[in-house]
Amino acid sequence: MTARSGPGQAQKLKGYAPSAGDGVYLRGLSRWQAEEQREDLADLYVESADTKPGEEYRSRESFLRRLADDVRRPGFDMMIAEATQAGQAPALVGCAFGFPVRRDGAWWQGFSGALPQDVEQLTASGHVFAITEIVVHPHERDRGLAGHLQERLLTSHQASLGATLVDQADPVACAAFRSWGWQDIGEFRWPPGPTVLRVLVLPLGERSAAKPDGLAHNADTERPRAADGVDPGMR
Repeated sequence: MTARSGPGQAQKLKGYAPSAGDGVYLRGLSRWQAEEQREDLADLYVESADTKPGEEYRSRESFLRRLADDVRRPGFDMMIAEATQAGQAPALVGCAFGFPVRRDGAWWQGFSGALPQDVEQLTASGHVFAITEIVVHPHERDRGLAGHLQERLLTSHQASLGATLVDQADPVACAAFRSWGWQDIGEFRWPPGPTVLRVLVLPLGERSAAKPDGLAHNADTERPRAADGVDPGMR
């Protein structure tokens, strides 16, 4: 079982060279701690987002609404990154949050076409975690912090696959996720409307020539079956 960093337990990133300060520490926040720090998180989001002049307030409120919605979801979890410097209070430089995807596959409703078999199997076995937001301060953006945040969040939940939805009309966000190792597997429309979202996944499985995407067909990801052969999730 993978050890999980509980709320308040900071772990220093080894081999990570922050742009300023003595080190960067990751720690998990509970849903209550996330709500307490919502204003600081929103400040980080505004500083990190490529927002047009005059749109800061609307962008900030949109982030706060998304955070409020996600905090109420079962299994919500957040990982934050703080940079430290001698004689100064820790500075918030990154965060990632999300929730486990339910085994019944309801999260995927709206996916266009047939869901890839491996993704369906991992969902049914409870190994998919939806990361709904990754925010990294511009000063740390090119230093791999996003990768550390997403990996720590996924491994703390023993997830084999990360999943996220990105607006197709936002090429900057799509490019950022791809640079962090995410793969585009199709489009998503939910609720029905003109907005097209791209479905991105991040496999944590070992890649090889036989399974270049890291998603292999194996017994560990098979959809669980009861003795009568009926899928428990369909009862």
